[in-house]
Amino acid sequence: MSHIPAELKYLNTHEWVRKEGGEVFTIGITDHAQAELGDLVFVELAEVDNEVDEGDAVCVIESVKAASDIYTPFTGMIVEANEALNDEPELVNNDAYGDGWLYKVKADDESVFEGLMSAEDYEMLIGDV
Repeated sequence: MSHIPAELKYLNTHEWVRKEGGEVFTIGITDHAQAELGDLVFVELAEVDNEVDEGDAVCVIESVKAASDIYTPFTGMIVEANEALNDEPELVNNDAYGDGWLYKVKADDESVFEGLMSAEDYEMLIGDV
């Protein structure tokens, strides 16, 4: 069973969200998602200073198996992308909840965070109980 950090929130599209402070949130993909995808070979980073709407695909990750869009749960602005993934996309495989984060967004409405799935709900979604 993979460890699903309790302090994070989750989407049914297998992204995780961490509140950083203010209206800024860090987003990545879950350990379950990276395991399903297999070895990542490329990450098309989110565009910094890009205005995004909730549900938009903001970056793409490519593995040996497939390419997957990564969605944002917030309307707001991309404030940072994980540039380290340009050279080391495998950081997502090795540390999905840490060094493998994908982007940070400044949310217009941070209350959206509270409505996202808890770790327990995400565990039930993926059947990892």
